[in-house]
Parts: sequence; C-alpha cells; structure tokens
Amino acid sequence: MKIYSCFPGGKSKVLTMSYDDGKHADERLVAIFNQNGIKGTFNLNYGLMANPERIDKEKIKELYEGHEIATHTMTHPTISRCPLTQNAKEILEDRAGLESIAGYPVRGHAYPNGSYNEDIKELFTKLGIVYARTADWETGSFELPVDLMEWKATCHHNYNLMKYAKEFAEFKKPQYLKCFYVWGHSYEFDRDNNWELIEEFCSYMGGREDIWYATNIELVDYMKVCRELQFGAAGEFVYNPSAAEAWISVDGRVICVKGGTLVNLKEE
Repeated sequence: MKIYSCFPGGKSKVLTMSYDDGKHADERLVAIFNQNGIKGTFNLNYGLMANPERIDKEKIKELYEGHEIATHTMTHPTISRCPLTQNAKEILEDRAGLESIAGYPVRGHAYPNGSYNEDIKELFTKLGIVYARTADWETGSFELPVDLMEWKATCHHNYNLMKYAKEFAEFKKPQYLKCFYVWGHSYEFDRDNNWELIEEFCSYMGGREDIWYATNIELVDYMKVCRELQFGAAGEFVYNPSAAEAWISVDGRVICVKGGTLVNLKEE
C-alpha cells in the first residue's frame, strides 16, 4: 500500500504569493489576484500606516479579504542590528495592531530588509510567529520549506518569473509535493513599469485544476494537519485528530480524511 499526503482535493502543487509594505499599488495587485483566483499574503507595518503612501487602516480589512495579513514589524528596521528587546516590541506591537484590524490571530512574518539571525528566529517563534519569509531573490526551488522560520521563496517576481511559471505548470509527477512561492513589492510594478508581468503570470497560472491556491498561513496550517495524521502500523486505517480535513492518496485513490474521523483505507 502506497500512501501519500496531498494538498486539498488530492492536488500535488500549490501556488502562494507574498507582498510587502502595504502601499497603494497593493489595491491593483489584489484586484489582479482576485480576478484569477490567486491568493496572497500581505506583510504590513502597523506603525507606518499613517504615511500617505501606505494604505489607510480603514481600508485594509476589506482590501485583503480572502488573503492573509502578516507582520513586517512596526517600523521596518534592519532587525539583525537591533537589540532583541526592541525586536520583541516591534513584532508584538505589529501583531497586536494588525489583529485589531484583521480580527484574527496574525501569525506570519516577512523579515524587513531580509534581515534576521538565529536569535531572532528563536525569539519570534516564542512571540507567536509560526513562519517567516526571507528576501532571497531567486532559489529556483519548488520544495516545501525545511525551516519555516527561514522560508525561502522560489523567486522575486523580477527574476525569471515566467520561466518558473512554465516549469511549474508543466510539472506532472504527482508523487512529489511542489510549492511555487513568489514574493515582491507591488509598488515595484509602478517603478519598473511592468504591470503586464504580473498580469501575464496570474492569467497563465490562475484557474488550473491541478494547483491549490493558498496563502502562506493556509499552507503552513494544512501541512501541520497532514503531519498529525495517525496511521495504523499496517496502513489500513488513519485517524485525523485535527478539526480540519486532510487529503491523502492511497494507491492512487484520493481520500479526504475529515477532522475527528477514523477512515478505513482498505479498498472494499
């Protein structure tokens, strides 16, 4: 019996996006995402929202509905140069402020200026952060992260985006779980005059039956549910102790294991 974890619906590929700073160009970017059924994570600085170039607090909840709001520190310092006490304040105040807007626990992060170290990773996990994205320009990897507090994206949108998009779309080996992760800043499309790049990408990648479209936190939470599945030693049944459902493949059969249920995996 061959058992594989799957993404929802039995899929083996996921696309997730991550954009920083919460400037006005996010409004155009969110519209493009929504039009193509793509989900994004938006990393915001609560302490900078009064700046005219930032999206007003009153608009944030509605704008990012269906997407994820995540932390980016209160004031965007280069945190590896700062005392840990300052970093603790930066992350806790950002979390609290964003949660007062979002209405849900904010648990994700993108390191400002790509700055972090091992002490910061350990600190942030103790302050309620469950994953953190780096600012590596291009790894070219579609692998799921080994270290969630040092999550490296596939690429920034200005680095071979359509090349990776075509590689990902054409990948057809369901025995592997693959993640395409794109990051950037929406204002870069204004600066570089290349909005057509993200429009082409979203049109090309959106609406595919073999891809799960998820926010960063949805992916993190789902993989935790999969890891906590309890299989019998002979692989004949599985118990899901979580409230959320998980999907698996058993000898090519796709099975949804609902939360709190025991499922017989033997084919009748």
